[in-house]
Amino acid sequence: MPAEPAATVLGAAAESAGRAARARQVFSVFKPRIALEITLTAVAGAAVTPGPSLSLGEVLALALAVFLSAAAAGAYNQVSEPDIDARMLRTRLRPFATGQLAPGPLWLVLIAGLTAFSVVLAATVLNTMAAAQVLLGGLTYGYIYTAWLKRRTWLNIVIGGLAGSFAALAGSAAVDPQLPAAAWVFAAALFFWTPPHFWSLAFYNKRDYARAGIPMLPNFMADRPLAIVVLVHTVVLVALTLLPALLVTGWFYVLCAATGGAYFIWTSAVFVRNPTRGNAMATFHGSLWQLGLLLLGAIASAVLSGHLAA
Repeated sequence: MPAEPAATVLGAAAESAGRAARARQVFSVFKPRIALEITLTAVAGAAVTPGPSLSLGEVLALALAVFLSAAAAGAYNQVSEPDIDARMLRTRLRPFATGQLAPGPLWLVLIAGLTAFSVVLAATVLNTMAAAQVLLGGLTYGYIYTAWLKRRTWLNIVIGGLAGSFAALAGSAAVDPQLPAAAWVFAAALFFWTPPHFWSLAFYNKRDYARAGIPMLPNFMADRPLAIVVLVHTVVLVALTLLPALLVTGWFYVLCAATGGAYFIWTSAVFVRNPTRGNAMATFHGSLWQLGLLLLGAIASAVLSGHLAA
C-alpha cells in the first residue's frame, strides 16, 4: 500500500478512536450504572404497589424520566467536585479529575435541561406526584447530598440515601398517586439499604475518604461497633423488604428478597465477627447482590402477574 494512503487510513482510525474515547468519557460523567440502578428501583416501586396495571408506554416513560434525572444528578456530582475525585484513588481517573474534560456553564445548562425534561415527561405521561418524586430524587442526590452534606457530616449518605427512596416512590406514584402503605414500606427498605452499603465501602476505603476530607462514619467509630451498626441496618432492611409480600407481591419476589437478604445478613454477621477490610468488601458486595435480587424479584413478579406490561 502506498505510504500516503496508509498514513491517511491510520490517521482516520486514530481520529475515530479519539472520538470514541471522548464519547465514553462524556457518557461516564452521567454515572450510567448508578442511573440504571435507580431506574430499576423506580420500576420495582411500581411493581410492589397495588393498583391499576401500567402500560408499556407508562413503564418506559417512568424509566426514562428517572434515568435522566439520576444521570443529571450524577453529572452534577462529578462537575462540582473534581478536587475531591482527584484526591481519591477510587475516583482519580474520572474525566474532570484528570482534566480530560473541563467543568463549565454548559454542563450546568445540560444538567438543568435534563432534569426539567425528566420532570415534564413524568408529569405529562404519568402524574404530578410521580413528577414530584422524580424531582426530589434528583435534587437529593445532586444538590442536597453533593453540594450540602457530603463535605460536612457523616450523615451525608444517610440523608443522601433518600434519593433511592424517592425513586421507589416515583414508581409507586405512577401506579397510585395516593402512595399506599406498600409504597412507603418499599421506600423505607431502600432508605435502610444505603447506609450499610456505603459504610462497608467506606470502611474498606478509610484512608481514601480521610485523604479527600469526606467525613464517613467508619472514620469516627471503632471497627466492631461500626460493623454492628451495619448488621442492624441490614436486618431492618431485610425485614422491610419482606413486608410487601403480605400486600401485593408473589412467591418469586419472596424467594429473591429472602435469598438476597439472607446473604447480606450473613456477610454483615461475618463482618461483625471479624471486622477486616476484606470482610467489609464482602459485605459491600453482599449489598449489591441483595439489591439486585430484590429488584429482579419485584419486577419479574409484576411482569408475570400482568401488573407491569412486558
